[in-house]
Amino acid sequence: MLKRITALIISFSLILSTAVVCRAEDSPSTAAQAAALYCVDTDEFLYLKNPDKRLPMASTTKIMTALLALEAASKSDKIVTFNKAMIAEGSSMGIKLGYKLRLSDLAAGMMTVSGNDAANAAAIAISGSYEKFAQRMNGKAKAIGMNNTNFVTPSGLDDENHYSCARDMALLMSFAMKNKAFSNLSGKKNVKVDYVFPADLSVTYSNHNRLLSLYRYCTGGKTGYTKRAGRCLVTSAERDGKHLIAVTINSGDDWNDHIKLFDYGFACLSSVSFDDTPYSRRVPVAGSCKESVDVGVMSSKSCIVKKEDSDKVKREILLPQFVYAPIKRGDTLGRIVYKLNGEEIACNELIALDDCGYAEREKSLFEIIGEAFKKIFGF
Repeated sequence: MLKRITALIISFSLILSTAVVCRAEDSPSTAAQAAALYCVDTDEFLYLKNPDKRLPMASTTKIMTALLALEAASKSDKIVTFNKAMIAEGSSMGIKLGYKLRLSDLAAGMMTVSGNDAANAAAIAISGSYEKFAQRMNGKAKAIGMNNTNFVTPSGLDDENHYSCARDMALLMSFAMKNKAFSNLSGKKNVKVDYVFPADLSVTYSNHNRLLSLYRYCTGGKTGYTKRAGRCLVTSAERDGKHLIAVTINSGDDWNDHIKLFDYGFACLSSVSFDDTPYSRRVPVAGSCKESVDVGVMSSKSCIVKKEDSDKVKREILLPQFVYAPIKRGDTLGRIVYKLNGEEIACNELIALDDCGYAEREKSLFEIIGEAFKKIFGF
């Protein structure tokens, strides 16, 4: 057990390859009324245009609806019977009255062909009414930190009180992509749904998100359109371990907008690797038959930073002056921490490389304390 940890700080700047720094004047122009580019790795926005303006977001709403459906399905993928209360205008996955399918398949219909019928069916199946489901949506939005969002409909059809903003939709997509079922579904170009009833009915739905084909690094997303909202698009992309979310609201050129945003974002970022595996040190042990224990690192680490911050990352070694027996191989005894502007961005555990049991004769408390003082102060 560690009784006291004294930080031994060794700081140095990481040496990285020369890279061009992205400047504000280099940022792309977009046709959107509002837009945002969010870096998941650094938790910061790389591009913003009217980011907090409250606007209708059309069927990108279904990111929230599908996420809630998949969360519910992970506990009980219930069979839903389509009824009159679930009928919706607009885009549809073609569910007829009396048809039965699973909750997870409704999510598939939402994320591919933007089925309003699927969104309505999921809302009623989960909460019993649209009003109660909207409460669930808004509760989740609040937990995510969506401060300029209010959900009314599960589908995204227009309502005066149904709105969001570019910043909030980026946070929602980032949160949703952490759900494995959602990220897997969102990235599929085609999804096959086997209906429970009619039992012989299987339909393959094609994803409306063309960016999955237009941009090789796209990993998912959701389209949306109403006459009032215009064309809306929320997408994710991953390249060389860098994760980005792009949002455009009311854009007449959304596919190109997202490609430009992603290219700009990836150019702004750098992957920094930390190889601590050569590090080793012997740490004194109190109350053991051994004088010290070898400490080392078993793996390397990496993280994403802005290229302009690449030479600002600092390394600190946090290790106690001594440790108490018993110690088992693999026990964590300290950390190597990497910080940017004082904030921790990565760390590696310093672990014991061998065992250190108690001394052959169990020592008294005074003897152990005496040994500790000797190891600290050298007397």
